[in-house]
Amino acid sequence: MSDRDTAITAFLAQTGHAGWARQVIAADASSRRYLRLTRGTKSIILMDAPPATGEDIRPFIRIANVLVSAGLHPPAILAKDVTQGLLLLSDLGSQDVAKRVEHHPTEVTQVYRASVDVLIHLTKVAPPDLPRLTPTVAGEMLAFTGEHYAQRPVPDLIAAMTRAMAQLAPNPNILALRDYHAENLIWRPDQDGLARIGVLDFQDAFIAPLGYDLASLLRDARRDVPDDICTAMTEYFSTATGAGPDFPAQLACLGAQRNLRILGVFARLARQMDKTRYIPMIPRVWSQLQKDLAHPALTDLRAVVADLLPAPDAALLTRLQP
Repeated sequence: MSDRDTAITAFLAQTGHAGWARQVIAADASSRRYLRLTRGTKSIILMDAPPATGEDIRPFIRIANVLVSAGLHPPAILAKDVTQGLLLLSDLGSQDVAKRVEHHPTEVTQVYRASVDVLIHLTKVAPPDLPRLTPTVAGEMLAFTGEHYAQRPVPDLIAAMTRAMAQLAPNPNILALRDYHAENLIWRPDQDGLARIGVLDFQDAFIAPLGYDLASLLRDARRDVPDDICTAMTEYFSTATGAGPDFPAQLACLGAQRNLRILGVFARLARQMDKTRYIPMIPRVWSQLQKDLAHPALTDLRAVVADLLPAPDAALLTRLQP
């Protein structure tokens, strides 16, 4: 038995769950993994976030408390061991938004509208003290893209992104959960209102300009969201929040910044961490990026991207193999 298994067994013994069956259900881009523990008809979730790999469960706990106070529905924290990086969480269900719309395509509008309702609600939440996605920070985040995707410094890209953010999305004033996409949202049709969406994977939350999480939801790296749904949800969000006529340009800017960063993240995951499942997603990220860069307000950024970043052709994707 490994030291990690020993720590988990001791934690579960202390919480009265030592005899429950364990099934690994998910691992994400970090070193965290999730296990579903079952006994009879009962189930709970174990988050395993090893501190030795740099994981820290305290941000998850903090943001979970913020979301509960705001009337939203993250997993309830049932037990914790901060030193060992272990959390017992309530089980929100096994059907995420991605699975729901895949198996029930006639419900796509209903499910995405419920997901956007959570984002509308978040615009009314007083932002906690978290890092802010200022124009400077948004630009600096793309150094990662140069290092891991382009594999060279990209100061002109950083400068162009900073300028675009300063012009189009200069005001970080909304709590953004940052990885708000269909696989991190649990669909709970037996609930009402905001409770229909269970929220996961929010430990990297920060304060961002209006629309950051909407870009995350609609410019999904893992699946194609139909254009008509993107248009309808953008209009719905914009009307509900009073975003104004300049919001499409702001959303395009935020979507471009996010997907430029994701190119670097996925490249690093593949080349340095052997997580090759992200390689097939890179062409979709590139395609989403090009759609946002087509906005007239992003002409300068589009030119810089075209000059500095290679398209993900077969040769590039092969080079990303570890």
